[in-house]
Amino acid sequence: MTDIRQARNTKDLFCLKGRVALVTGGTGNGYGSQAVRALAEAGATVFITSRDPDRAQQTAKDLRESGLEVQGLGLDLESEQSIAHVIDTIISKTGRLDILVNNACSNHFESFETVSLKDWNQVLAVNITGTMLISRATAPHMLQNDGGVMINLSSIYGVVAPDQRIYGSTGTNSPLIYGMTKAALIQMTRYLATFWAPNIRVNCLTPGGLFNNQDEQFIDQYVAKTPLGRMAGPDDLKGAVLFLASDASAWVTGQNLVVDGGWTAW
Repeated sequence: MTDIRQARNTKDLFCLKGRVALVTGGTGNGYGSQAVRALAEAGATVFITSRDPDRAQQTAKDLRESGLEVQGLGLDLESEQSIAHVIDTIISKTGRLDILVNNACSNHFESFETVSLKDWNQVLAVNITGTMLISRATAPHMLQNDGGVMINLSSIYGVVAPDQRIYGSTGTNSPLIYGMTKAALIQMTRYLATFWAPNIRVNCLTPGGLFNNQDEQFIDQYVAKTPLGRMAGPDDLKGAVLFLASDASAWVTGQNLVVDGGWTAW
């Protein structure tokens, strides 16, 4: 018989009270920090990670002082031992892990014509292999607790090619390796969504450019190509993260939600 759930209050659908989340990265001012706040503000206990344990712990402390339940851990996504240690620590502290946000990302801004093989492989190791390893390590614990949610953070440059004209000589041209790995995350999302269905939902978030005091000419050219007329602000990904992490999206899996101000609509 088809399992049709009873209707619930909208606020209850978005509530994450009692759930435990892991956001890889999340210590900077980018989309990872928005994911952390979205989950914690909705009631989840959130663990954030960084290669630098002190940085993760200090960021978590700052967030706790604002009333959010956040803890920081050191994590090296190139190490299976480090990944296992983080997962084991979370389980020992809370007994569960309901939400995984794969946000951590490595990047090098060299042209593919000159990038070293060492740097190329390091980005692949973190963005693709590391995401696979931590997802694989997390899944058994989700399955023990009636399922869970995974969210992969991609980029508009995993969907379309960057318009090199808007970068000029800023030195921030989006490199080939970044777009390749972000496109791979979208396919990984589809595969894992069907592989772990129906117990684990796996979706992807694809954001556009985030305002971060970039070069003024770049901002003007980027905004001119964006239908909503601005770059992303400090809250623009929070709603999408909460939607995909919560029961509000209980019938959504294997999807790529683009949050880009209309950039890819042209």
